[in-house]
Amino acid sequence: MPILETTYKAPLFFRNGFVATVYSGLIRKVSGLNQKRERLTLSDGDFIDLDWSFTEERTSKLIVLLHGLEGHAQRHYITGTAKFFNQNQIDAVSVNFRGCSGEDNLSFRSYHSGETEDLKEIIQHILQTKHYSEIYIKGFSLGGNVTLKYLGETTDIPEQIKTGIAVSVPCYLAGAAKELHTLKNKAFHDKFKHNLKEKLLLKTQKHQSVLKESDIHSIKTLYDFDNLYTSKAHGFKDAFDYYEQCSSLQFLPNIQIPTLIINALSDSFLSPECYPVKEAKNNENLFLEMPQHGGHVGFIDKGKFYYNEKRALEFIQKLQ
Repeated sequence: MPILETTYKAPLFFRNGFVATVYSGLIRKVSGLNQKRERLTLSDGDFIDLDWSFTEERTSKLIVLLHGLEGHAQRHYITGTAKFFNQNQIDAVSVNFRGCSGEDNLSFRSYHSGETEDLKEIIQHILQTKHYSEIYIKGFSLGGNVTLKYLGETTDIPEQIKTGIAVSVPCYLAGAAKELHTLKNKAFHDKFKHNLKEKLLLKTQKHQSVLKESDIHSIKTLYDFDNLYTSKAHGFKDAFDYYEQCSSLQFLPNIQIPTLIINALSDSFLSPECYPVKEAKNNENLFLEMPQHGGHVGFIDKGKFYYNEKRALEFIQKLQ
């Protein structure tokens, strides 16, 4: 598909990508969303917590929301979308990836940028309810990569899934990892690293035979974390093997349902390869929008809701 021209223009103060990213991550508040938690037992005996929110009237439409690295279903970019869609007669289920709902998961493994098997189980669980004939998937950052990989790695997508949306998605993981290790992103890098190490320390209490505290204290970078834990816990040779196998970029040509990618040009987390212009031009189902502003998941707009929230609904409605 041709590259989409964007209509998004950030308010003057938020045209700086760093400011938009920080404000959206630390200051934005979304209130008034009522969520009901469901614990889903997975096929390997572990669990995932799903936070549901509903429209006032019964609907056959549902949006599945996937958060980013070290996020959860109460992050405001998730609750903002859920609330906006609920107000427009679409239910929402906000996924907490393994270990992200405030409680450590049971197994040594957790979640990562290419983990689609858990998403498949979630989708099958939703379909078994027989409530929804139209399902949309919207992922942010890491969750956006999961969304795109899921839609492109197999042709066996349930017919109820109509649309995919990926926001601020690092679809080329090696490039995005390199950007996160640059000086301009040091504050973000160090925050991610701290949170991930704290979670890993919790795992040593249950998995001492495979993980030692001394190993965790040796982690100095996110590369180290992915080498020590992400790759080994999830069956990859090393961090770079993980990045190569799980980058959604290679799966984009195979996507067969209408899918929107919104990646801001001011997003400091994304490398040039994360703007898949060639792939979008060569796949009639892939729509790429590259606003000048927005930072990383920071598409601040007039009113209570963000541009990416309004744009996602508009994209879905235009296809109907």
